Amino acid sequence: MPDQKHPHHLAICIGVAIASGAWGIYWLPQRALMEYGLTGGWGTIAQFGLCLAAFCPVALYRWQKGLPIGFDLPLVGGLIGGGIVCYSNAFLLTDVVRVLVFFYLTPVWATIFELVFLRIRPNRVRAVSLALSLTGVWIVIGKEGGIPLPQNYGDWLALASGMMVAGGATRSQAIQPEGFFPLQWAYFFYGTLIALLQYPLLSDALGPMPSIDAWVASLPLLVLLVVVFLIPSNMMLISSPSRIGAGLFSILILSELVFGAVSAAILADEAFGWREAIGCGLIVIAGLTEVLLSRGPISHSPREPVRPDTASR
Repeated sequence: MPDQKHPHHLAICIGVAIASGAWGIYWLPQRALMEYGLTGGWGTIAQFGLCLAAFCPVALYRWQKGLPIGFDLPLVGGLIGGGIVCYSNAFLLTDVVRVLVFFYLTPVWATIFELVFLRIRPNRVRAVSLALSLTGVWIVIGKEGGIPLPQNYGDWLALASGMMVAGGATRSQAIQPEGFFPLQWAYFFYGTLIALLQYPLLSDALGPMPSIDAWVASLPLLVLLVVVFLIPSNMMLISSPSRIGAGLFSILILSELVFGAVSAAILADEAFGWREAIGCGLIVIAGLTEVLLSRGPISHSPREPVRPDTASR
């Protein structure tokens, strides 16, 4: 396995950090949707469904031309898309702090998966960046002290979401899929399926189907979210693990925590004291350490043909 960087390594890393940071202020439109009456997880289902609908014409065109659509990427799409669904729905069932604690174990899972499945041993730079990032996360959200253990269904969903995202990123790194569209379709298609399949388990938290008036009132915001935010950010995030590695990817997405803490402090009058400042600073340093000092191994040449996601390894 050649130990080299992608030709656009730095630009991709910056893009991942910015896209992830944008997810840190995702709570703003989510709260707006709730004010329109799209309570519970219906906003998540609606957003995934609209993204899938937006891709349908392109999927039909590619199918007619015999081009890959993304149905052959169930592991990448199901793990990453399903992980984000679990992450979103976990907020309905447990405290926000506990969701963050369990989800942001993602760098640990990604490093373990790289070692087990890709035989990539973490180097000294990874060890340092991982220690810095986890320390930063712990300082920001580990205010109660002790070892956080899952205590309810929401905690388990949050823990599963981090493992699924890390697993999907590792799988993407392993098979090196090419092209934005198949990855995007797999993400939204399999993510939507998982969101719908979760409904029987989360029916109490999701609540009844919103009224027609609520759907109509929220539609402009939903469309704006899909076109301006969800599709562009996911195009960057989903295609990145295969180019920069799952471990580095899982550290860079911690920028969501930084943006989330700062935006909540400014716009929602939530606490931002020495814990948040020091923790966010350590996370930024961890990302810079990994980006600038690590050589970022790539498992396959970018010109290698796409292999089916269902292929055994």
